[in-house]
Amino acid sequence: MISFGTAICGGSSIAALAPVIRSQDDETAVALATVFTLNSVALFVFPLVGHLLALSQRGFGLWAALAIHDTSSVVGAASASGSAALMVATTVTLTRAVWIVLCALGAGWLLRLDGKIKFPLFILGFLLAAALRSLVPAGEPVWHALGAVAKQSLVVTLFLVGTGLTRDVLQHNGVRPLVQGVLLWLLVSVGTLSAIETGWIR
Repeated sequence: MISFGTAICGGSSIAALAPVIRSQDDETAVALATVFTLNSVALFVFPLVGHLLALSQRGFGLWAALAIHDTSSVVGAASASGSAALMVATTVTLTRAVWIVLCALGAGWLLRLDGKIKFPLFILGFLLAAALRSLVPAGEPVWHALGAVAKQSLVVTLFLVGTGLTRDVLQHNGVRPLVQGVLLWLLVSVGTLSAIETGWIR
């Protein structure tokens, strides 16, 4: 789940994959905590590194979108660089999030636990929300209000995830999830930044 969250879209990816692989609650909580902790670090570290390296707004927006896990954290980091960075980051990270659908469905098909393909209802809601937002632009005030509710709901969700992280849970899972998350995060961050700086990613 940590690999999935790092590769695609953080907590949203983990929430989509957890029911497909029938993850235990404590495993999901540890994966979410790892990803959200790294997101918090990225909000402070990425703008600082971007400033020190004198990255262009386009370059920084692209880097943030590819190397930071969650869309909200991508937006927060990119906003510190400027409107152009925010525009690039938002476009790229939303495109990246589309892979949640394909990868979750692919995982369900490959695993087929009990001979059945597990379809996460999260994906259906994701597609429905995206379709409504695109097809009914006149409902922008409603979509904006629902977005505000979603952000507050995310705060509540993170709080509830935190209440499930006891010392016993952390001891049972050990430090390996955190080590894996940090190593993957560093690999993706350094790799994408190098690719952008050398022109491999444009």
